[in-house]
Amino acid sequence: MSVGNRVYLKKPVVEQALVNGFSSIPTANIADCMGRSCALDPRVRLLSSPKQAITVGVALTVKSRSGDNLMIHKALDIAEPGDVIVVSNEGGILNRSLMGEIMFTYAGYKKITGIVLDGPIRDIDAASAINYPIYGTGTTPGGPYKEGPGEINVPISCGGISINPGDIIVMDADGVIVIPLADAVDVLRSASAFQEQDVAKVLAAANGTAKREWVDKKLAEKEIEIINGCYKD
Repeated sequence: MSVGNRVYLKKPVVEQALVNGFSSIPTANIADCMGRSCALDPRVRLLSSPKQAITVGVALTVKSRSGDNLMIHKALDIAEPGDVIVVSNEGGILNRSLMGEIMFTYAGYKKITGIVLDGPIRDIDAASAINYPIYGTGTTPGGPYKEGPGEINVPISCGGISINPGDIIVMDADGVIVIPLADAVDVLRSASAFQEQDVAKVLAAANGTAKREWVDKKLAEKEIEIINGCYKD
């Protein structure tokens, strides 16, 4: 087997009901149920205008040589509706875009759920109007190579987070989080309960009934000195 030059056509099958379960839970609330360690670096930011506030799909992973999009093209060909193409961009070169308007348009035709790139795009005017989520590190007019090597549907790192094919990807205006497939059922259960509590907390903050005693309690535990006076030179 040619490690570094291989394409796995299949990835784990994910029940649609499990995916749909995350569709009304903001990324922040899910992340708080995962030790706050599942969010991609904010350099990977939203560059399009998705019609949905929260978008959820299944990771189709791409390990590409930095500045090369040959394997991304192949990923577009094999992607199915519901897939999120997640690209590692090994090496982190940022002066070559990985995708542009033609590829984004084809992805829309394939009804791909989203695109997450640890690298830049081009044709930002077109991308910013697209109604599915596109995340990247920025823009550059510089174009990519199409030479490889690379791999599809293997473990990758994107935005500082490990991602396996079949993991659940949740995207909103705050950013992108990754839910390992093996943990998804437990995370959904916890995040759903957390969401209910969060709604109540927002309401309490709005009407002034929020319980704030925990702040002074925490300061006391940290032995923070509270001084009833003004600082003087």
